[in-house]
Amino acid sequence: MKDKPVDVLIIGAGASGAALAWSLSETKMNILCLEQGDWMNVDTYPSTLIDHELHRFGDFSANPNIRKRSEDYPINSKESPLTPLNFNAVGGGTIIYIGHFPRLHPSDFRTKTLDGVGDDWPIDYNTLEPFFAMNDRMMGVSGITGNPAYPPYSVPLPPIPLGKGGHALAKGFNELGWHWWPSEAAIASKPYNGRNPCVNAGPCDLGCATGAKASTDITYWPLAIQRGVQLKTRCRVREITVDNTGMADGVLYYDKESQLQKQKAQIVVLACNGIGTPRILLNSQSKLFPEGLANNNGLVGKNLMLHPDSVVAGIFDKPMEGFKGPMGSCITSHEFYETDPNRDFVRGYTYEGVRNVGPMTAALGGTVVDSPVPWGQEHWATMDGAYEYVAGLSVIAEDLPEEHNRVTLDPILTDDDGIPAPKITYQLSENSNKMLAHAEEKGQEVLRAGGAIFTDVQSTVPAAWHLLGTTRMGTDPERSVVNSWGRSHDVKNLFIVDGSVFVTAGGVNPTSTIQAIALYIGDHIKKNRVNLFE
Repeated sequence: MKDKPVDVLIIGAGASGAALAWSLSETKMNILCLEQGDWMNVDTYPSTLIDHELHRFGDFSANPNIRKRSEDYPINSKESPLTPLNFNAVGGGTIIYIGHFPRLHPSDFRTKTLDGVGDDWPIDYNTLEPFFAMNDRMMGVSGITGNPAYPPYSVPLPPIPLGKGGHALAKGFNELGWHWWPSEAAIASKPYNGRNPCVNAGPCDLGCATGAKASTDITYWPLAIQRGVQLKTRCRVREITVDNTGMADGVLYYDKESQLQKQKAQIVVLACNGIGTPRILLNSQSKLFPEGLANNNGLVGKNLMLHPDSVVAGIFDKPMEGFKGPMGSCITSHEFYETDPNRDFVRGYTYEGVRNVGPMTAALGGTVVDSPVPWGQEHWATMDGAYEYVAGLSVIAEDLPEEHNRVTLDPILTDDDGIPAPKITYQLSENSNKMLAHAEEKGQEVLRAGGAIFTDVQSTVPAAWHLLGTTRMGTDPERSVVNSWGRSHDVKNLFIVDGSVFVTAGGVNPTSTIQAIALYIGDHIKKNRVNLFE
């Protein structure tokens, strides 16, 4: 069956797809977004339930291989120490992210020039700055103006309270004379655009029922739909089709009844993250593109970056009340962000103050210890002596692009509609391992300086929240997949707006930058509509 042709077809309704849809909606073009998930019902979020922690290990797990909802696809990560995480719904990963909302640094766009590693981006921080600001307003970002780690800019809302744990961590950084700043968060600290303020409930990863956390189903999408954008859910795209000239002419997708449908479009945009986007491109094979769409140089799926993570936790002699407040929006430190020739690695990392998880999650190996707490008397002693007294630091380590880290199509594993599943091949570099070791050592120094009486390290957390780099930007068609404004070098009416276009990963959570890039690409499309395909 064929649906009525549209001007713009966006695949994916998450952070980037929503931002682009809103941006383009002012043109009055006929815009359609296909999302393989569905709208979420805030009344059924696990965060509203007494047994909310159980859902973290089941139907609301960030791991699709555990979650196994009908809208999910499996990911073969057997050849990776890190397990990719995602969420398929209107809002995508913003439904389950913790709302920590830093920007990339200006240096992140020039790593080759500055440090001789990675590659320089074809755009820079100043190019994206107005779109960072626009996105901060749309998402409702809380924070404090004046962070010395960045060029000057302001945010619309005051900061989220630090809490007792945040103050203890800040004391540690102050004692050592190291940088720290209240975290910027896509979480409303006071009423904002019809959204309620944060109530400090805690489990941000299990859905924010108050609407304080800025997921795109409650920020961008209502406004885009009001302007006429169509959003169809339960639509799983199998492949992008091309005409006999090599231009994209639409997609084949399975509807909610698993019936194959055809949707024609003049412009096709991918917004499916650093794994979902190369998966669709690699599966879009034809006579003109036998190795996958937009893959003439063989780079689609390569240079996967996953942000290796580590957690350093401390036990203090006073209650830290880690169960109060957003999980990951407390304080942040960029003391070790830039390259230092006195260290044995290049580039750097960010510390993020983390509050504690719930008691069940902690007992199963959360931030209290690095392994499950034993049963019996030792269980009680461990939990009573540790749980309430914990504060910690999460490390976001920069992951440099390497072609052998990649996404391919699994030859056997498929989703429920028979579409090949993505396979991840990834390994931590020597540089990443040295960086993590340094972060773990220095993190324990911070905790002890802040008053911790015991510290522990949860080395290399096996969770990859950030999926980046597999269809990178660039000016050279032999070394990149899309140009400086997200258009495929090979297919002139195909655009990519998600984290897969990242050239380097930086050492911060990427959502703010992903959305700024989507808004920037949308702006470029609007300004160049007359000669868009030239």
